[in-house]
Amino acid sequence: MPRRKRAEKREIKPDPVYGSTLVTRFINNLMRQGKKSLSERIFYEAIERIESVTGGEGLATFEKAVNNAKPQVEVKSRRVGGATYQVPVEISRNRSTALSFRWLISNSKDRPEHTMAQRLAAEFLAASRGEGATIKKKDDTHRMAEANKAFAHYRW
Repeated sequence: MPRRKRAEKREIKPDPVYGSTLVTRFINNLMRQGKKSLSERIFYEAIERIESVTGGEGLATFEKAVNNAKPQVEVKSRRVGGATYQVPVEISRNRSTALSFRWLISNSKDRPEHTMAQRLAAEFLAASRGEGATIKKKDDTHRMAEANKAFAHYRW
């Protein structure tokens, strides 16, 4: 953490195809070793695949998947008098979006399809319908927060 002042948030430019900053943020999260053009190709192929499968709007499916995967609360470890408690804490909008991106990408990597674009498309479709590993992860997080609601007074 900086000692002097809070770090400024950089302005993210919208992507060239859809004009959406959400897409740009997702592509940046998908990127590995600075290979942005590869992550863009994977993402746009996944959106095209969704459009060919559903016949609908691919970007709307992606946005719905991200919104369905966003958690509202999470648990944080808090040490009080020698004991560690899992304290439920509400999440900011930026963090919930970042968590949903992270979960969508990691769960799509574990899918059985052949290419990453196919895996992403399948995970987007599953999450937009409210099913799949990403939604299960979100529900587990919410369930954990609900179970530890008794420790909410340790919130800081």
